[in-house]
Amino acid sequence: MTTPHHGPAHRVRVFRHGLARAGAIAGGLVGLSLLIGILGYHQFAELGWVDSFYSASMILGGMGPTEPLRTNGAKIFAGLYALYSGLVLIASTAVVLSPFMTHVLHAFHADHEAGDGK
Repeated sequence: MTTPHHGPAHRVRVFRHGLARAGAIAGGLVGLSLLIGILGYHQFAELGWVDSFYSASMILGGMGPTEPLRTNGAKIFAGLYALYSGLVLIASTAVVLSPFMTHVLHAFHADHEAGDGK
């Protein structure tokens, strides 16, 4: 017999909570990464705040560089930030997809109860 704790309404509530939490984590990661990019472009490339935001968003979004960089420090920062941005994309995608994958595993009864022995 299914208890209310393991019923469909509970699973939907847990899924929504997990999805909201994953969205908040991914959003925080992307927001923090954008802030790092803005500060880095402002410091190393000596761009204004709006241009720094634009350059950091374009790199973080995978679109590529927007401004020609004059100094070696700016070029090194841009290269490292681009590599970091690729990892942020992969990590945030994994975080957002994790509630869906958990839901699929539960649908296939892949979660084993403690003491089930199977």
